[in-house]
Amino acid sequence: MATFSVTDAAHFLGVSDDTVRRWIAAGRLTGSKTPSGHTVVDGLELAQLVREQAVSPADPTHVSSSARNRFVGLVTAVTSDTVMSQVELQCGPHRVVSLMSTEAVRDLGLEPGAVATAVIKSTNVMVEVPGA
Repeated sequence: MATFSVTDAAHFLGVSDDTVRRWIAAGRLTGSKTPSGHTVVDGLELAQLVREQAVSPADPTHVSSSARNRFVGLVTAVTSDTVMSQVELQCGPHRVVSLMSTEAVRDLGLEPGAVATAVIKSTNVMVEVPGA
C-alpha cells in the first residue's frame, strides 16, 4: 500500500499542509503514523480525493469525441515560422505544448489569451514512476 506524507498529499491536492492536517482531523482523509511518528495518508484514498477535487473548465468546443484526455486552457504563447508553429497552453497546473502547422494556428485563431482544448491520444502518453 503506497502512502504519502502530509506535504506530498498537500502538493497533489493543491492545498497547504495545514489543510491536509485539518482534513485528517475532520475525518475527510485518514491519517496514520509511521514507526518514526510521521503522519501519512493512504495512496488510494488520496487518489480518490484528488479526483473528486479536480475542477476543469467547461470544454467550449461542445463536440462529441472518443478522446477522454481533454484539457481546456488558455493559450500562453505562439511561436511561428512560415510552415510550423509551437503553441503553449496552460491547462490548470499543466503546461501543454503542441506543434502544428502555422496554417492551422491561423485557421483556429490561436493567440495568447485564447481559450483552447488540448486533446491527447492516450496511445501516445508515456507513464513514468519514481525510482528504479
